[in-house]
Amino acid sequence: MVSASGPVILDLIGKEFTAEERELLQHPLVGGVILFTRNFENREQITRLCQSIRESRTEPLLIAVDQEGGRVQRFRQDFTRLPPVSEFGKLYEQNADEALVQAEKHGYTLATELSNVGVDLSFAPVLDLNKELNTVIGDRSFHRDPSIVIELGKALMRGMHKAGMAATGKHFPGHGSVTLDSHLAIPVDEREWQEIKDQDLIPFVNLIDSGIDALMPAHIIFPKIDDQPVGFSEQWLKNILRKQLKFSGVIFSDDLNMEGASTAGDYANRAQAALTAGCDFVLICNNRVGAINILDHLPKHHAVSREKIKKLQAKFRNKR
Repeated sequence: MVSASGPVILDLIGKEFTAEERELLQHPLVGGVILFTRNFENREQITRLCQSIRESRTEPLLIAVDQEGGRVQRFRQDFTRLPPVSEFGKLYEQNADEALVQAEKHGYTLATELSNVGVDLSFAPVLDLNKELNTVIGDRSFHRDPSIVIELGKALMRGMHKAGMAATGKHFPGHGSVTLDSHLAIPVDEREWQEIKDQDLIPFVNLIDSGIDALMPAHIIFPKIDDQPVGFSEQWLKNILRKQLKFSGVIFSDDLNMEGASTAGDYANRAQAALTAGCDFVLICNNRVGAINILDHLPKHHAVSREKIKKLQAKFRNKR
C-alpha cells in the first residue's frame, strides 16, 4: 500500500547522491525529486540514479523532470529528440488530423522513455497561449488560438496516459499574456477577469473537463482578481480552481526559487504560503540553502494523501 508522503520536491546536485542528499531524502517533509540536465549522463546512469532514489527509503518518492521537448528537454543522449510543441500548432494549421496524431505520439514517446528509466512525471503539457509577448513561453506553447491549444493538449495528454503517465498542465491560468519572465521578475497581468476567462483560461477549463491529473500555477499577479501571485492565492486555487472549475487533481507549485515567488518572503514562508493557498506539492530547485530552510522550518504535519501519490506514480510503479 502507498503511504502518505511529504509535500516538498527538491533537486540533486549531480549524477550521484551526496551524503547530504541521502540524509535529506529521509526527511518526512520530502515527497519527491526533480531532475535536471546536470543529473543526466545517459540512459544507464539515469536508471541507476532513479533506482537509488527509490531505494533510499521505504516511503514513496516521486521522481519528476521537465521533458517537454525543444529547448526544455533535460534528457537528450539515448532519448528521442522531441520538437517544441509549437511545431504541432503550425502543422495543425495545414493538417489538423495529422497534427493530433503527432502530438499524441509525442506524449506517448515522452512518457514511455521516461518511465522506462524510472521517472514518474514530466511536467507537461504547457497550456499557455503563445501571444508572442513572453519569450520564456514562446515555442513551448502549442499556439495562440485556445481551441488549437485544447485539441493538441488533449492529444498529448492522451499519449502520456496511454504510456501510463499522469499529465500536468501549466502555467494556470496562463503565462502567455505578460512580457516578464517569472524566473527573473514578478509579472503583473492587469486584465479583467472576463478577458482572462475568455482567452487564457479556456485550455485549462477544457483539459480539466478531459481529466488532466495535475496543474501547476503561474507566479503571476492578477490584481483584478487577487493581490497575491496565483500559486499563493486561495482565491485562485481554492475558490476558482477547486470550487468553480471543479478540479480535483494535484496542484504543484512552480519553483519557489523563482523571483516571481519572492513576494511571500523566505523559503519556508513561500512553502507555507503555497500549501495554505491550496498547493499539494511545493518545488524548490537550484537552491540547497532554501530547501534546507523549508525542511527546518515548515511544520511537519504537512502530507500528501496516498491516493494522490498513487495517481502520480507512473504505471511501472503501480505494477510493482
